[in-house]
Amino acid sequence: MSTTSTTPEARQGWFRSLGPRGKRAFVGAFGGYGLDSYDYWILPLSLVAITSFFGISKGQAGLLNTATLVLSALGGAVAGVLADRIGRVRTLLVTVFTYAVFTVLCGFATSYEMLLVFRGLQGLGFGGEWAAGAILVAEYSKPEYRGRAVAFIQSAWAVGWGLAVVVYTVVFSVAGPDLAWRIMFWTGALPAVLILYIRRTVQDAPGTVEQREKSTRNFSAIFARDLRKTTFFAALLATGVQGGYYTLATWLPTYLKTERGLSVINTTGYYAFLISGAFIGYVCGGFVTDRLGRKKTFALFAVLSAVLIMLYTQIPTGANTAVLFLGFPLGFCASAIFSGFGSFLAELYPTDVRGTGQGFTYNFGRAVGALFPAGVGFLAESMGVGGAMVFGAAAYGVAVLALLGLPETLGRELT
Repeated sequence: MSTTSTTPEARQGWFRSLGPRGKRAFVGAFGGYGLDSYDYWILPLSLVAITSFFGISKGQAGLLNTATLVLSALGGAVAGVLADRIGRVRTLLVTVFTYAVFTVLCGFATSYEMLLVFRGLQGLGFGGEWAAGAILVAEYSKPEYRGRAVAFIQSAWAVGWGLAVVVYTVVFSVAGPDLAWRIMFWTGALPAVLILYIRRTVQDAPGTVEQREKSTRNFSAIFARDLRKTTFFAALLATGVQGGYYTLATWLPTYLKTERGLSVINTTGYYAFLISGAFIGYVCGGFVTDRLGRKKTFALFAVLSAVLIMLYTQIPTGANTAVLFLGFPLGFCASAIFSGFGSFLAELYPTDVRGTGQGFTYNFGRAVGALFPAGVGFLAESMGVGGAMVFGAAAYGVAVLALLGLPETLGRELT
């Protein structure tokens, strides 16, 4: 087991230790995941306008996000296999291009069914990008710094979320809702700039190409006797964590508007508390997972996230100030729990099937976890959005149970 130092040099050493090529890989992966987040958040932020425009129910609205997450499982599994076959960087390019194209096409949808199809296909790229980028950075990182290095990649999610909220506030303030939601999707073309950067400057980590080329194993290897248990419990862990998070992500904007009575402008402060908490949570979670270990970090933030979701959604009407300030610890804990995923999953699998294992388990969790926001949508018809969101808190219990079947990997070399 490795030890970590708290000196300023040690806190900054994770980035210096990447080297010039690793730093370029970090920038590419950070940008890819940040814009992945931006394109994802367009739908939840625009969901009220979309629901009104197409005249759909809350259940059908929830299905839009469920389709994204379900297809992301397929995208993640395919991207994981591609990462082990054609390389991390090439796979990163393919996934960024995919989610950007279909996000833009969503803005041209003329029916609910068309939007459902385009949003589902966007999930293919959305699901695959994280696996390729996280593995790329993990393979450049030293064991003692890996948790925080990959956690900073996770923090890009909060950056993309914040950018989406800023653009949403501007667009919905100057355009009517029937046009504004389309404009939001059209801004999803931003990743095109990132593709040029990745193509010109980013390379796979030294040595990993040779190891992949020597391997004769395929997708079924992660279900072989030596990895079967790991794959099952890692997928279960991802299911619990993402089921809870995507319940929050899908329904929070609707909850603030319909049950807290907040306008587009008034929600900005609430998002500021949530997103600042999320960013700090992602970063701090990386240091915590390098200090406490992967499993203890997951357990700690799973319990805290479940409690905070229940508190946030059950605060009496009129007590909006309490909701405002509770957003910071909620954003912190619900995001900090993700900080250890990239390093933990990378450490659970050998190099030749690392992309396959990480891509499948993380995105399997997205697909099955997607049932939680869909379930909340249907329960909201009778219980209200706030009451139904408590259902999502139960997902974190699944994550805690999954940890019982997984080893601690802190300090493990990626050989």
